[in-house]
Amino acid sequence: MPRSTSATAATGPWSQPYLLLTLTALMWGGNAVAGRLAVGEVSPMALTALRWLIAVAVLAVVARRDLVEAWPVLRPRWASLALFGTMGFTAFNALFYVAAHHTAAVNLGIIQGAIPVVVLLGALVAFRTPIRGVQVLGVMLTLVGVAVVAARGDPRVLATLAVNAGDLYMLLASVLYALYTLALRNRPPVSGLALFAAMALAACLSSLPLVAYEAWSGAFHWPTPKGWLILVYIGLFPSLLSQILFIRGVELIGPGRAGLFVNLVPVFAAILAVGILGEPFRWYHGLALTLVLGGIWLAEQRRR
Repeated sequence: MPRSTSATAATGPWSQPYLLLTLTALMWGGNAVAGRLAVGEVSPMALTALRWLIAVAVLAVVARRDLVEAWPVLRPRWASLALFGTMGFTAFNALFYVAAHHTAAVNLGIIQGAIPVVVLLGALVAFRTPIRGVQVLGVMLTLVGVAVVAARGDPRVLATLAVNAGDLYMLLASVLYALYTLALRNRPPVSGLALFAAMALAACLSSLPLVAYEAWSGAFHWPTPKGWLILVYIGLFPSLLSQILFIRGVELIGPGRAGLFVNLVPVFAAILAVGILGEPFRWYHGLALTLVLGGIWLAEQRRR
């Protein structure tokens, strides 16, 4: 793992933001499928806490040296790092898993598409990052792609949607992750591995009260053998590797542009569901992927 924080210091795949962010979205899409598989195998707060416990256990081995070297820089900002880890990791995932028990997957996909919009608007307000007309058009195109796959190609599905508590949970989760994405712009000048290790530890610690409440309420469900297999995947890929790749992607191209790739998540989730859950591949899967990728490409076009 490169130790340099310079966006131009690394070469190869580590310097390719589009590849890194696409792989991130692919792993997060896998997380959505794993979340569905985990229903009945492990309770939501147990899943949230144990995924970060697995990630921290791995980081204790592979990132210990990076974290020790970066600690003099990280220590003065420990409060903000704890907030970032709690907001972007613990709160987002807890709200996501709870929302999945209260609302339809259609709603989750559409609401998650609000993340890039919030990131763009937040970048405009906080950093005065200009929003170009072609960028707005690209965002709209990606949102159409999300709506296509969420509605399964039938516009009438969208007309029947109703707002419920799960939708509000997902909306709050999306806003929190958008704020976390914006906060990465002012990250400490340390390696992405050290930064993530600090935030992952904060996420692990902040998830413990949620598990305690779940146990107190009688809803705690220890993982089944299948649940442990799901947890290992979630802990190593969506929780660990994807977050490191996302931090690097934001470092390379900024939060506004990186946020667009979040709209690939519901598309990848739908495609992965075809192979993993046995769901059929439909024409709208291909159309949605084309629209989202086309929207990202369009938003990346620079003025002549």
